[in-house]
Amino acid sequence: MAFSSAFKARGAQVSSGKSTASEDGSIIQLIEKFEQASHVDEDGIEYWFARDLQKLLGYVEYRNFQPVIAKAMEACRNSGQPIENHFVQVHEMVEIGSNAERRVSDYKLTRYASYLIAQNGDSRKAPIAFAQTYFAIQSRRQEISNSEAQQYAPLSEDHKRLLLRDEIKAHNKNLASAAKGAGVATPIDFAIFQNFGYKGLYGGLDKNGIQKKKRLTSRENILDHMGSTELAANLFRATQAEEKLRRENVTGKNRANHVHLDVGKRVRQTIRELGGTMPENLPTAENIEKVAKRLKNAASGKLQRSSEDES
Repeated sequence: MAFSSAFKARGAQVSSGKSTASEDGSIIQLIEKFEQASHVDEDGIEYWFARDLQKLLGYVEYRNFQPVIAKAMEACRNSGQPIENHFVQVHEMVEIGSNAERRVSDYKLTRYASYLIAQNGDSRKAPIAFAQTYFAIQSRRQEISNSEAQQYAPLSEDHKRLLLRDEIKAHNKNLASAAKGAGVATPIDFAIFQNFGYKGLYGGLDKNGIQKKKRLTSRENILDHMGSTELAANLFRATQAEEKLRRENVTGKNRANHVHLDVGKRVRQTIRELGGTMPENLPTAENIEKVAKRLKNAASGKLQRSSEDES
C-alpha cells in the first residue's frame, strides 16, 4: 500500500509546529483541525498519521511522542484489540531541503488508536482533553461497514460506556480541584457549580430536571444512566471547563459557575451544529454497574471456556 501522496499532502494541512489545537479558542476550529489531518485509504478506512497527531497534541519533537505511542499500544493490547489492526508502521522519504531527502518512520492510526494516544498523553497539555473527547465522539458518530467491523472489531456500546464513565470520574476530580482553586470551596458550592454546567449543556435543566426528564429517581446517578454519546458530551464539558478555569485563572465561585455554564452552552451548540441529538433527548441507558457486572461475567466465562479448551 502506497502512502506517498498522503505524506506529501498532509504538509499543507498540519504545519510544522506553526500552529496547534491549543492555540485555538473555537471548538469548531479545533474539530476542523483534527478532521483536516485525517486521511482515507483506498479501502475507505479513515486514519491519522502519528506525526500529525504529535503536532496537534502539542508535542514539539517526535521522539518525545514515541513513548506515548508505546503506552497506547500497550493499552490496545490490554483491551484485547489486535495492535496490528490499529497501529500500522509506515516509512517514507521526505524532503529536508536542498533537494535532499530523508527516510522517516511513522504510524497510520485508526480512530481507536488515536483515542488511546490521547488517553496516554501529557494531561498538562491543553489539546489532550479535547482530543480524548473528539476521538470518542468520532468513533460513535461514524458508522463502519460490516467488513470493517470484522477487521477492526470496534468497541461495543457497553465497553465505550465503561471507558467514558471511568474517564468522567477521573476528570470530575480534576474539575473539582480547578473549581476549588477558583473559590468553589464546599460540597454545596460544588453541587451548584455542577448544576451550572448541566444547565448549559441540557438547555436549562439542572440535575433534578435531568433526572425527571430521564425518568430517574433522585437517588440514581444520571452519569450512570448515560449512553456513550451523552457521556462523551459530558466528558467534553468537564475537561473544557477545567482547562478554562485554569487557563484564565478564574477566581470567585460566581465567576466559576458562569464559566461552567458558558462551556456547557458551547458544547451544546457544537452538538447542534454537528446535527446531533440534544443530550436531554437521548435515551436513558441501563445502570452502568449492571453493565460492568455483565461484562465481567462474560469475560470470566470466556476465560473459563478457554482454559477448558486447553486442558
